Parts: sequence; structure tokens; C-alpha cells
Amino acid sequence: MTGPVTIDFLETDLDEIARAEGRVAVFVSPDGKLDKSARRVNRLTRGVLDRMVQSSDFGKMKPAQVTSLAYPSGMAAEALDVVCLARNPDLAEARKAGVALGKAKGTKPLLVLAGQLRRAEEIAKGIALRAYEFTAHKTAERETAAGVRVMVSKPDETAAAAKQLLAAVEGVHLTRDLVSEPANHLTTTEFAQRIERMKDLGLTIRIFDEAALEKIGMHSLLSVGHGSASPSKVAVMEWMGGRKGDAPLALLGKGVIFDTGGISLKPAAGMEDMTMDMGGAGVVVGTMHALARRGARANVVGIVGLVENMPSDRATRPGDVIPSLKGDTIEVINTDAEGRLVLCDLLWYMQQEYQPAAMVDLATLTGAIIIGLGHEKAGVFSNDETFCKAFLKAAEAEGEGAWHMPLDPAYDEKLKSEIADMKNVGGREAGSITAAQFLKRFVKDEVPWIHLDIAGVALVKAETAHAPKGATGWGVMALDRLVAENYET
Repeated sequence: MTGPVTIDFLETDLDEIARAEGRVAVFVSPDGKLDKSARRVNRLTRGVLDRMVQSSDFGKMKPAQVTSLAYPSGMAAEALDVVCLARNPDLAEARKAGVALGKAKGTKPLLVLAGQLRRAEEIAKGIALRAYEFTAHKTAERETAAGVRVMVSKPDETAAAAKQLLAAVEGVHLTRDLVSEPANHLTTTEFAQRIERMKDLGLTIRIFDEAALEKIGMHSLLSVGHGSASPSKVAVMEWMGGRKGDAPLALLGKGVIFDTGGISLKPAAGMEDMTMDMGGAGVVVGTMHALARRGARANVVGIVGLVENMPSDRATRPGDVIPSLKGDTIEVINTDAEGRLVLCDLLWYMQQEYQPAAMVDLATLTGAIIIGLGHEKAGVFSNDETFCKAFLKAAEAEGEGAWHMPLDPAYDEKLKSEIADMKNVGGREAGSITAAQFLKRFVKDEVPWIHLDIAGVALVKAETAHAPKGATGWGVMALDRLVAENYET
């Protein structure tokens, strides 16, 4: 089961092709050659594929492009989707073809005639990634999404390969669901409860309430939620599937369920999108779900800070000075720069409690990163070149845009405070970099660390390569691959 669509793999059955309802997808190589399944379709439709590959339109088709033929003669299907794809496509083209089929599918059943086509599991992954819609709060009766069947020559082998990939898709869908939820439904308490239910996957879950956080000393994180009736919480998720005693990879997420800006109130226009300010936490939760579902042979700990940034008589004010878990004091210049106040305590706690092998934090942290990179790439900041290259390689392989941004001590000048150890903002110039420099102060020199500013990629207004418009789930697949390629035993 992958989100709203079930994908099954079965042995190729030429007789079933004629009876299949809904949509049937067939693959034709760019040179017009037909495999066994395509030849069966060609006979059923009295040569429609022969005519198509000989037409000028076929010559204009690009790899992974889909052309749909409605109500094909000789078949029960409502549509025949003809996909131009090499018999041995690369990963990107195979997934692109799957995404195109997932987009076309709608609610109808889909039969994919993959036969001996390589990377059939990647095609299935692409279908599952794109066949997504968030409908939790729509009351109109909707047609239930039908499943997908993929006919292949080796169904058991393909299904085994797809299991690993589709676990990541489940994580992506979970992240999309969380980011899409409105804040009156996904409160800090509800978010923590959803995380707690993940113990059924084999994760060890710990939830800290405000009293526990006060005792630990996470005063910077707690300061963000002072103005809200929704209690601040921290959730820790442990997956210890690697060698006993090996230091874990740490994943940390900003979980601001709604961000008004606090006393430094945001403009009203567009504020409704601030339900996505927990996107970093959503990615961490989705990744931990994926690792547990596929039984990753690695030690990974995820931690998320769940808060709500609201104005009230109890809210933190501009000019207040607050202590961090590390002990450094912070002058709050702008209460809308709250994500770093959450993450700095999480970073220090993680290093104290787990001595991690490396850390990755994710946050919808700055509008400045959108000015710099738009909605195509996340900003990547790191203190370790090797670790950074490993992540960028994983992100590129998964088609998740990421760009290496600079860190430099020169930017620290902008964070100097007259009354505390630092300010929480450094002005408009280089805003995403000074935010990263702030976080770097809470990372020990010997710990490899990556900060991912995902403000531009977590929620988008137009469809992406893998997702319809809205929440993307960006980062789950890249982090899952990072673990698989670098931390599994």
C-alpha cells in the first residue's frame, strides 16, 4: 500500500489485456519496436500501434512521454496509454514515465504492461508519487482510487525491488499529508500523537511535554510557544536497525505548526500558507517512517520540535533575552525568526544525548532562500565537504533539487548583540546564510552537519517533477538514499 494507490506485480497474461478495464499502458521503444505485450495490443486493436509508430507524431514523442488513445477497438479499456521508452531506461526516465502515467490515471484502474522492461519498479514508484491528492477535509463523496497492476516477466523479483522504493513513497505521502493539514487539526498535541502511533512500525518514541522541556533546559525552543495555548512538545524517534553501539545519523526538524510571526506579526496576505512551517518536522517524520517500513540496517534518530508561534500577553517580545540549552544567550530581535530558536536547542540536545555520527536539520527557515533559489532547489549549508557531497549526490539521484550555499565567519558580524551572546537575526542581507551561521554556533566542530533550508520546496503553487501542486514531500527520498548508500551495514 502506497498512500492512496495499491500497486501489485503479476505475471504477464496476454488474455487479461483484452479484458482489463480503466486504462492500459503499453511501452514502445523510440525506434518503434514492440515487445510481446505491445504486439498483443497491436493485434487486439487491429494494428493501431503499427500505424502510430509509423506516423510523424510518434517521431516527435520524447522519452517518457505518454500519448493516450481513447476507447481502443478490441479492448475493454477506456484508454490506451502509449509510452515512448527505451527497453533499458535510466532511473530518471523510468520514473518520469511512471509520473506521467500516475498523472493520467485519475481514479480508474491501471494495467501497466511492463513485460521485460528494466526498471519497472521505478515506473511503479513514479506512478505512486504522482497519484496523490489530499482530500481529508472535503465532504463531497469521491470515487475511491483504484489500484495499479504491473505485468512483468519476473513479478516476485520486481516486487521485492519495489518494496524498498515504495517504502520511501509512503514516507513522502505521509510528509505531504502532514504539511497539508490545517493547524486547527494538526495541533502540537495531535502531531505528537501521530508520531507516537509510529511505534507500531518498530520505532522507539519519546514525547517530552513542557514540564520535561523546562527540566531539560530547552528555554529557547519553549520561548517560541509562549504565546500559544497549544503546548510545546518535542518528539524523539529512534530506529536502531544497524550495528549495536554504532553512532546514529541524526535528523532534526522544525515543527512550527503555524507561524503568525508572533509579536513581529506577518502580513495577512498569504499567512494561510504558514500551516507548512512544520515542513522540516514533516520530512523527518516521513523519513523515519520510510526507514522503519523497509527495515533499514542503520541507526537513525529523528527529533522534532513542535510549537506554535502566536502573539499574546505571554508571547516572547522583540528585545527579550532568552537562554539556550547550550547556555548561550540570545537577544530576540524579530520573533518571526523563530525556527532557529527551535533548532538550536534540538541540535545541542542531540549532541549531548546521542553523540551522533552526523546531523541533518531541515526547516522552512527563511524567505531569503526563496529569493535566492526560487522553488526549484533547497539551500544546503554544511561544515563538512564530504558529508555535503554525499547528500547532494543522493538528492540529485532522486531528482530533488538542492544547491550548496556558503558558510563563512565573516557573516557572524551580523549576529553580534550588545546585550547578549548573539542576536537571532542579522538583517535582510544574506538572510539565509546568517540563519545558518546562527545554527552553526550550536554544532560541535567535530560533528559533520548539514542544514537544509526547504522554505521554497516544501509547498509549491505548481506541479513538480514528482508531485501535484501543494505539499511535495521534498527530502524524504534524498535522505532515505543518503542512509542507504552511506549508513547501512
